[in-house]
Amino acid sequence: MHKSLLIDPHKCTGCLQCELACSFEHTGAFNPARSRIKVFEFEHGALSAPYTCTQCEEAWCMHACPVDAISINFATGAKEVDVNLCVGCKVCTTACPYGTVNYHADSGKVVKCDLCGGRPQCSEACPTGAIIYAQPEMPSVAVSAA
Repeated sequence: MHKSLLIDPHKCTGCLQCELACSFEHTGAFNPARSRIKVFEFEHGALSAPYTCTQCEEAWCMHACPVDAISINFATGAKEVDVNLCVGCKVCTTACPYGTVNYHADSGKVVKCDLCGGRPQCSEACPTGAIIYAQPEMPSVAVSAA
């Protein structure tokens, strides 16, 4: 069984360090708008919760892609987008039931969590332990299986 991103929203302070780390890892810039993980704020900041691709076992995004641009990284279990194959049709964004596959107009491609090759920067940057990368004890608590 692969490791998963385990998220505890009760530990999240809404600091956005996960978003900054993710955007820097993937784009070289601290730009939360380019992050593959998002922190949702509820009740006007009373509760925050990080959210990213759940790496579904069924992977509707992967099955919907007409050019097979999404494949499984067997080392991590992540469903990854090959930007060289992606044609930017956005079918995968529609197929994802969680809304975690995102289209970037500047590149004309989609992006989603790739677990940073097995070293998720969102988890490493989280100062409160709201995001950990570990073996799930119960599959139902896994937010991002890897």
